[in-house]
Amino acid sequence: MSTADPLSRERAHLAASRSALRAMREDVEALDISDVTANWVNAQVLQHQIEQRIKALADLSDTPLFFGRLDYLHAPGAEQAEGAEGESFYIGRRHVHDADGDPMVIDWRAPVSQPFYRASKKNPMDIALRRRFGYTGGDLTAYEDEHLSDPAEAARTSKLLQQEIERPRVGPMRDIVATIQPEQDEIVRSGLAGSVCVQGGPGTGKTAVGLHRVAYLLYAHRERLARTGTLVVGPNRSFLHYIEQVLPALGELTVGQATVDDLVAHVEVRGTDDATAATIKGDARMAEVLRRALYSHVTMPTDPVIVVRGSRRWRVPAYELEEIVQQLLDRDIRYGAAREALPQRIAHAVLVQMERSGEAPDDRVQDAVARGSAVKAAVKTIWPAVDPAKLVLRLLSDADFLAEHATGLLDEDEQKAILWAKPARSVKSAKWSAADAVLIDEATDLIQRTPSLGHVVLDEAQDLSPMQYRAVGRRCTTGSATILGDLAQGTTPWATRSWQEALTHLGKQNAVIEELTAGFRVPTDVIAYASRLLPHIAPGLTPVASIRENPGFFEVREITETSEVVAASRELLTNEGSVGLIAADTRIPGLTEELTAAGLPYLAPGEETTEGCRLTLVPASLAKGLEYDYVVLDEPAAVVDAEPDERTGLRRLYVALTRAVSGLIVTHAAPLPDQLG
Repeated sequence: MSTADPLSRERAHLAASRSALRAMREDVEALDISDVTANWVNAQVLQHQIEQRIKALADLSDTPLFFGRLDYLHAPGAEQAEGAEGESFYIGRRHVHDADGDPMVIDWRAPVSQPFYRASKKNPMDIALRRRFGYTGGDLTAYEDEHLSDPAEAARTSKLLQQEIERPRVGPMRDIVATIQPEQDEIVRSGLAGSVCVQGGPGTGKTAVGLHRVAYLLYAHRERLARTGTLVVGPNRSFLHYIEQVLPALGELTVGQATVDDLVAHVEVRGTDDATAATIKGDARMAEVLRRALYSHVTMPTDPVIVVRGSRRWRVPAYELEEIVQQLLDRDIRYGAAREALPQRIAHAVLVQMERSGEAPDDRVQDAVARGSAVKAAVKTIWPAVDPAKLVLRLLSDADFLAEHATGLLDEDEQKAILWAKPARSVKSAKWSAADAVLIDEATDLIQRTPSLGHVVLDEAQDLSPMQYRAVGRRCTTGSATILGDLAQGTTPWATRSWQEALTHLGKQNAVIEELTAGFRVPTDVIAYASRLLPHIAPGLTPVASIRENPGFFEVREITETSEVVAASRELLTNEGSVGLIAADTRIPGLTEELTAAGLPYLAPGEETTEGCRLTLVPASLAKGLEYDYVVLDEPAAVVDAEPDERTGLRRLYVALTRAVSGLIVTHAAPLPDQLG
């Protein structure tokens, strides 16, 4: 093959770019910081930054360094004078430059890269040529050109783009940086100041969009977000493990990951609530119950405070103390902040008296008075310290205390539903539930402000209770949020009914709501079958329209014994890619025995698939957010029956039906739910 061959030239550029990236990494590894740090603390910080930079410059052998090329008609940003020569830019996951500092690969997030995602025949954005590259492993094996400025060339679907979208999945979730669509790119590149809520059905790429938005924001606002921090909140550990490699593959290593339970882990969770109790505890009315209960500890003073200084006695009368307390209550500041301010306010009242009598006290005198025994005793009586866990413990244990502060908010039946049948003796001995931990977090925030991050991504948000939304929202009060979810996939009894309602609880009422309806991952026949449930679980929601050229594989099989489920799994394993066997949680033990007896190895959700073990056994309760090339869905009716109500059960079934990327076999011995037609 001649060196003039385009594929050879592109391969040569790839080799040169990999060499340049290696040189960039070696330059960082060779840095000597022994003479530039003033002390060991600075040295540790700088060494950590260097180590992070080295990790970010890793060349992942199976991840293409660049996936596209743009040939501009004119130099970007220059006057588009006739005859002006354009430039070519290779678009990749991170910036790579040569020894002279000239770019060899441009970061996909840079402004000059944007036309790779947005340019079209209608709006070529000054692009003459868009070239996409195809890879096998880490080797560049193909390319495909679009001449956007050539009116003679008709618009067509990119074969390489389709292949990348439909490529089998083994291992954790990959980035979609090579396949971001224009409507996705608009969300990814939206500004840091505003919050965005993305409603997206199965396979529309909403999770990937959220993660890529974080990567983009870190690129565009790195210094600010380095100070304030970013966080991805997911529904469970399996999901977080599944997505955890996406951001590092894009060179971003500083984004935290957590579940809502992690955020509110003030106590050990050892208990569970029934659906009724959990729903009431998760209701936004509980925030007001907690606020009332907390501020009931504030007692208006009836006695004066008498401060002795040397031979003088200074008296702050009860009515003046009452004015001070009322002012603090009216300011609506945190309980703890007001309690800290109270001794200083009382001390200031004493200083005013001192000044009137001719003395000239300074701030040191005020501090001494505030720390004095008389003021301390008064504060302890008027505005006592409150432990948030003890406050929630008393509310859930003491019927009279709960009734006093829930009057007009919760009716008697609701109060009975959340009261513990056997009151706990202490915070440590209590069998706290996940919903209780959220209440403690709310009480903690009423006492002391929760620190705010710069940006939070909240995925699978439709399943959160109002109180959980509040818990996430207070962690981005001064920052922004990306909220991702699908109302049709709400599988908790308290699942949100509308995004506007959810955003109100989150404190982001002004967030822009975007809807993704183009399905890139779920085959046409599969999504059409699952969409039969939409009128029953989310009426009014736009069904996902699959844009895949490959229609996929879909079959419903009536069976007589469980061994046929295992046989279907073995059948799908003859294809390339991952296989998920999804079943109602109650049927998992039986399937475990069948798989073991058949000698078929399998993984648990979140465990990484390998070429040697590509089957994952998935309880339906953990299926959300996960994807497999092929899925066997066992006994749909059992999935529905496992939930506390039919709507939640049908939503759980909708989730399970839409986990397949290439093919789905539904097996059933019992009749299928009527809603599937």
